[in-house]
Amino acid sequence: MLKINNLTKTYGDKKAVDNLTLHIQPGEIYGFIGHNGAGKTTTLKSVAGILQFDEGEIFIDDISIKSNPVECKKIISYIPDNPDLYDFMTGIQYLNFVGDIFGVPADERLQRIDKYAELFEIKNDLAGTLASYSHGMKQKLAVISALIHEPKLVIMDEPFVGLDPKAAHILKGIMRDICNNGGAIFFSTHVLEVAEKLCDKVAIIKGGKLIKSGTMEEVKGDESLESVFLELEA
Repeated sequence: MLKINNLTKTYGDKKAVDNLTLHIQPGEIYGFIGHNGAGKTTTLKSVAGILQFDEGEIFIDDISIKSNPVECKKIISYIPDNPDLYDFMTGIQYLNFVGDIFGVPADERLQRIDKYAELFEIKNDLAGTLASYSHGMKQKLAVISALIHEPKLVIMDEPFVGLDPKAAHILKGIMRDICNNGGAIFFSTHVLEVAEKLCDKVAIIKGGKLIKSGTMEEVKGDESLESVFLELEA
């Protein structure tokens, strides 16, 4: 579903991502962990087609993000760590705006909005403007907007930040459902307990370089993910 081959991205003299190669199969929830500044967000934005990169190639479902960015963006969604939504819109206006961009038919759109708004308990808030939303409500709306077109690959940067425990639990279930239906999830997180319980595979990045990746068992062995991470980052 996702092939990152020899990805390198520099900012001036600093290599934010250094020759990173990572492959994610359909059906996998893939966690991406590392300290602040390790290169996680730069990698995710490169995969999402938001950032240009200097070297390497990224393929989404065998489509090049460099050569065919629009085709790639039709089958992915990206949820940033701090959703920057249009505060002048109402919740339902924003969701319809996103639905229009992806060309989602009205009946399918309505059904999906209804389903996810009910799940995240913001159905009664959709008529309110986004300026009135709390951070958690905006995060929920960003998640719903990312699911409207049923993407094959969902890219998420710290998706659980700002979500209450119930919403976080619901999101974990949605992530597993997407993968059970042949999609894939690539997400960064600082919450190592969540990664350990939720992910099929995990990658650890340090200073822009991939230092360990594989199944949870391959990466952590008999230790906790937290102890392995702290050892590798030391």
